[in-house]
Amino acid sequence: MTVGNRILQRKRRVDGELVKAFSELPVAVVSDSMSRVFAGGSSLRPMHRDGNLAGVALTVRTRPGDNLMLHKAIDMAEPGDVIVCDAGGDTTNALMGELMLAYAVKKGVAGFVLNGAIRDLDGFRETNLPTFAAGVTHRGPYKNGPGEVNTPISLGGMVIEPGDLILGDSDGLLAVPFDDAATVLEAAQAKHAAEENQMAAIHAGKNDRSWVDKALQATGCSMPRD
Repeated sequence: MTVGNRILQRKRRVDGELVKAFSELPVAVVSDSMSRVFAGGSSLRPMHRDGNLAGVALTVRTRPGDNLMLHKAIDMAEPGDVIVCDAGGDTTNALMGELMLAYAVKKGVAGFVLNGAIRDLDGFRETNLPTFAAGVTHRGPYKNGPGEVNTPISLGGMVIEPGDLILGDSDGLLAVPFDDAATVLEAAQAKHAAEENQMAAIHAGKNDRSWVDKALQATGCSMPRD
């Protein structure tokens, strides 16, 4: 087996019920419930029209501008998979366009995260399959390899293992590790409920702002007296 040029089988995947539950939460809330230290990089932005991303990671590593392993990943994909590809962030050549997108939709792929470029942007917007990428270019890809499928990758310092949960909305991307998904979900649901209560209090003019002065006093801040 050649490191850097290999295709592995995924050994586990986050349960579909967990994916569904996470899909109903803002990415920012989930991020806050993971101590605000994980993110897929602010350069990866939505290329679809609207809607959120939630699914199971099928990982790809490829050299910049080459999509041979990305093609293979789509062939291997199961319904509900999010194909997450690290192509080094290079946007010189597109990794995929509308033909690959159409095939992925037929396969039941839930979305794409591409640390590289796409082309046929209008097709992505019309199809509206959740897709995040680093850029857009008309220049097409190469198909020579090498690369890897179903090995750990990293996006913006965030490690993604095959089978992890992938989330995305207009705020950005987040991976929830397989082993931590249930724990993070419980914390995120509790935080989301608390924020909904806080929003209701704001609209009712009853939100408690006393914490601001308490936090300032704790820093030793000099404040005016009443």
